[in-house]
Amino acid sequence: MLHAIDGDVVENAFARDVVRGLSAAVKTLPSRWLYNERGSELFEEITRQDEYYLTRAETSILRERQRDIADFVESGTILVEYGAGAGVKTELLLASLRAPRGYVPIDVADTFLAETSRRIASRFPSLWVRPVEHNFLDLFEIPFGGSGDGRTGFFPGSTMGNLNSSEAKTLLMQMRRHLGGNGRAIIGVDLLKNVDTLLRAYDDSAGVTAAFNLNILERINAELGGDFCLEKFKHVARWNEIEKAVEMHLVSLCDQRVTFYGWTFDFRTSESIHTESSRKYTAESFERLARSGGWKVAELWQDADGLFGMFGLIRC
Repeated sequence: MLHAIDGDVVENAFARDVVRGLSAAVKTLPSRWLYNERGSELFEEITRQDEYYLTRAETSILRERQRDIADFVESGTILVEYGAGAGVKTELLLASLRAPRGYVPIDVADTFLAETSRRIASRFPSLWVRPVEHNFLDLFEIPFGGSGDGRTGFFPGSTMGNLNSSEAKTLLMQMRRHLGGNGRAIIGVDLLKNVDTLLRAYDDSAGVTAAFNLNILERINAELGGDFCLEKFKHVARWNEIEKAVEMHLVSLCDQRVTFYGWTFDFRTSESIHTESSRKYTAESFERLARSGGWKVAELWQDADGLFGMFGLIRC
């Protein structure tokens, strides 16, 4: 049971999630807390690693199928990007669209969001840009301007795979509400493939993914006064055949005790904290997911090797 420490645990969402996750029988931390400013920077570095094929595959789709994608999106659209990050792929998409009117990037990392917004506004001076600082799974409204028609949701990368079925349905239904009756969506999805290829993508030889994963412990130390010793934890990527997902874990290398915010947590040797799941889909399994959130698949664009898919969705 959770108790307030000086009233702060109840008010501080990060602290509340950490206490709840580390108090569970199987320790876990919500993956959304991986993406503070430092975490977002490390993730962008991950996308440049040789083992991380996802960004290269998705970028090739945006370059090679730009005419098809532009035909799918209405002229004069407002592009709404969920989890905008650095917005690099967004530039490719915006450059291919016909007279886009606006861009609404949504992200939790405010500094990162501001930098992305400035760069997009500079690159596309005719576009109005209105950043929204929010977790895209929270209930919130978007400051649209002008007509309610012509909105397109953009959710690139493989973040959809980080969401469980309930979260994915929540996001899809929220997108449906935000984008309106004629709304469309373009969603990136990592496709099911050889397990060795998948595991290497989440455990690169340069150790960038490990640093990204361990950063959540640094964040607990910095923001919540924790005393995690990062050298006593190891990043591990595992395949979950039942969930069809790569899981990221932080494994304790010894018996140890950690404190923060007046709380104490014991770890046994080899006990892990599950920080993220990256689910992989087939075209059929993603179509079922899309329908659960009120969408149907109208288009599927893939890279030449069939590693990654971008799904064009319209409302059911």
